[in-house]
Amino acid sequence: MRAEAYIVDAVRSPIGKKKGSLATMHSADLGAHVIKALMRRTKIDPGAVDDVVFGGVDAIGSQAGDIARTAWLVAGLPQHVPGTAVDRQCGSAQQAVHFAAQGVMSGTQDLVVVGGVQNMNMIPIGSAMLAAQPFGIPDPFTTSPGWIARYGKEELNQYRSADMIAEKWQISRDEMEEFALQSHRRSIEATQQGRFKAEIEPVGDFAVDETMRGDTTKEKMASLKTLREGGRVHAGVASQNADASAAMLIASEDALKRHNLKPRARIHHLSVMGDDPIMMLTAPIPATKRALERAGMKISDIDLFEINEAFASVPMAWLKDLGADPAKLNVNGGAIALGHPLSATGARLMTTMLYELERRGGRYGLQSMCEGGGQANVTIVERL
Repeated sequence: MRAEAYIVDAVRSPIGKKKGSLATMHSADLGAHVIKALMRRTKIDPGAVDDVVFGGVDAIGSQAGDIARTAWLVAGLPQHVPGTAVDRQCGSAQQAVHFAAQGVMSGTQDLVVVGGVQNMNMIPIGSAMLAAQPFGIPDPFTTSPGWIARYGKEELNQYRSADMIAEKWQISRDEMEEFALQSHRRSIEATQQGRFKAEIEPVGDFAVDETMRGDTTKEKMASLKTLREGGRVHAGVASQNADASAAMLIASEDALKRHNLKPRARIHHLSVMGDDPIMMLTAPIPATKRALERAGMKISDIDLFEINEAFASVPMAWLKDLGADPAKLNVNGGAIALGHPLSATGARLMTTMLYELERRGGRYGLQSMCEGGGQANVTIVERL
């Protein structure tokens, strides 16, 4: 019988928009904010935590120097507790959950704080990719003889990848715009009905996600210029730059008993898989298929899906290929409306999914997201 890993609790900050309420907040303080909230909500002795694992994309400036360790120390918590930052691109916080769960399942850890933080106003997307330009390195790929030998000098960016997916799965611009509008409608409705309230730890007076656009229309979207000449994808069907943090507590069965903790969910399955790095954003499709096969489950067994809306074409292609019920997908909206704070998104999605499973009385939730390099994590959680 395998050792189990449990989710004890999960919390997130409200999500700040471009030039919004969190734009000037240091990443370490934003990360510390949810860590402190998690300690308070769980009433756990912070000195008993074995490790802190946080997503760490664009690790420069306020996000450099091992943000997991820095955020923990900024939170005023015990210095003997270590931390480490993980970079699996957009899936970094989800990978942090995986590493923590694997540590618990291996028997080498009992309590691990996981999550992620990103301030995209302070550190724009791709900053770490471009940081070495003064040293003559334009990006991580195109000056590598080995990369060129394998993949040539093809254009390598997510906008092209999103367009390639739309073309391959025959997803029109109009269909993507309708999907994007639905994301905004669902997020606005969830906010108005108070569905996010319990999972959000306000930052001062800032307590409600500010990224949703209630005034967005098909007519406005139709006027937007595509991100690439001749493409279908534009800013209105893409995830928003945003600032946020999220944290979760992962525990072993022994830790539950020892610290008198009540788990909210169990990690039922975790895996990660790669796909074509040029098309880049397709990996959630084969990764989900393999995850379900390994877990001995059918797509119909899952009550809720969170597939990150990096671009509308990504979850739409996933839906087409998997044949999943669209009514179960991103039911409270996704990154098009709520934003995609890179290092935090994996934990933010899982937090929202957990609260929604509880609200609906569902049993299983499946989360996956496209990641740089053509990768995808898949996590299946079971609500308890």
